[in-house]
Amino acid sequence: MSAKEKIALDCDKLGIHEINLAIRKAATDGIKTVEILHPMARHNLGVAITDPIHLVYKGDVGYYAVSLSDQVTAEIHGSAGWGIGDNLIRGEVIVHGNAATAAAPSLRGGTVVVKGSVGPRSAIGLKSGQLVVGGGAGYMTGFFMQKGRLIICGDTGDAIGDSMYQGAIYVGGTIGSIGSGCRYADIDAAERDELYATLDKYQIKAPKAFRKVESDHSLWHFDKKEFEVWKDVL
Repeated sequence: MSAKEKIALDCDKLGIHEINLAIRKAATDGIKTVEILHPMARHNLGVAITDPIHLVYKGDVGYYAVSLSDQVTAEIHGSAGWGIGDNLIRGEVIVHGNAATAAAPSLRGGTVVVKGSVGPRSAIGLKSGQLVVGGGAGYMTGFFMQKGRLIICGDTGDAIGDSMYQGAIYVGGTIGSIGSGCRYADIDAAERDELYATLDKYQIKAPKAFRKVESDHSLWHFDKKEFEVWKDVL
């Protein structure tokens, strides 16, 4: 790979603003890959990038890495803080470790993969795309999902999918509880094949079986005449 195709940025020698400006310039200039060295769990690394580029983080990252971006692919060789991939429009983010609270919030497209586990309220407000989790997930993961797909291979906390509108959640481990407005659903053969194909693509060990959670539509409409019933659902 020529120097024109790849550059390295050392976080030990640059500030956050300088790093992000350098990444944006590299993307604009058509450089294919940026290696981000010594990230040291610093926050907001690689945000608001809207041109195609591949980011390789050599270590842990802090809050909101690879957020508010489009057409970006990224590998994080470590763990991630809150909000990894926030509002990603298109692209792919792979975290080889764990991710903290609210992984992939308001995801609008593309894929976020966390090989380890994720914290509470991950995939909150998921609008499209998918979050794939090799381990477990904290409470209220999938809260207020609008569309998209959430795959969790391990166990979950309580209130999974709470107040979800559409979309699908697949859990391979034990579910603490499902949230308000949710129900269990059957998985057909085509869905099952697609789940295992996705996990195989990202080299994640698949569980023996999945349970599917979806919206029961009970929170789609609010009617004052049925206020007591609606209040009970909440």
